[in-house]
Amino acid sequence: MIAAATTPLASALGPSLAFDGISLTLGRTDILSGVSFNVAAGSVHALVGPNGGGKSSLVKTLLGQMPHRGKLSVSWPGDRPGVIGYIPQALEFDRGLPMTVNDFMAAMCQRKPAFLGLSRARSGEIGDALARVGMQDKRNRRMGALSGGERQRVLLAQGLVPGPSMVVLDEPMSALDEAGVRVFEELLDNWRAQRVTVLWIEHDLEAVGRLADRVTGLNRQVLCDGPPAQVLTPDRLLALFSTRPRVGSLPQERAA
Repeated sequence: MIAAATTPLASALGPSLAFDGISLTLGRTDILSGVSFNVAAGSVHALVGPNGGGKSSLVKTLLGQMPHRGKLSVSWPGDRPGVIGYIPQALEFDRGLPMTVNDFMAAMCQRKPAFLGLSRARSGEIGDALARVGMQDKRNRRMGALSGGERQRVLLAQGLVPGPSMVVLDEPMSALDEAGVRVFEELLDNWRAQRVTVLWIEHDLEAVGRLADRVTGLNRQVLCDGPPAQVLTPDRLLALFSTRPRVGSLPQERAA
């Protein structure tokens, strides 16, 4: 979690985002080139594209983890920064560690050292978050003993504490079973109802078509941007996934 304010704004309007000419080069490789699009405040905005197309790198620029050229703006309502929740694609750790779900949540969601246990200030929130993802009864289970889908649910739970105003998701559905997918979709519905801004990397195009408000197709540069019904067409998806375009070689398509 990245806490930018002491008071969570879970019920407040999330920020709008503006990516303006974002470029990123690692060594001699252009990872991103002139990426420009906007994310509306309180919307569910999906990023789709092939592996290696720069989606995760773009998210890392947003989180301040990678240097870049261009301008990236986060406009908070009333100029009051809120809380950003980040949910990665997977959790890498030594499965032999005697770390329980409670230990993990304590390490991720509170300032008190995890070895001192859950703080009273966060214990209720953490319990509620685990209950929302169906993991409340496994709080004392070792993380290494959980299935991949269960670990992904715990990652979803840590993104809920403290209550976020913006959520960044990196392929959260990749390890979820059918029940976990239903949990995730309920979280998306709740975030939309609370007007939380969601930036969501996803490969499941059927889910994107049902759940996203707007979609940006990224393959090192923006190749399409608009409502799901206008972006997720066979022709645009073929152009997006079939080739790796030379930088600047393809025009960006925008749908109103």
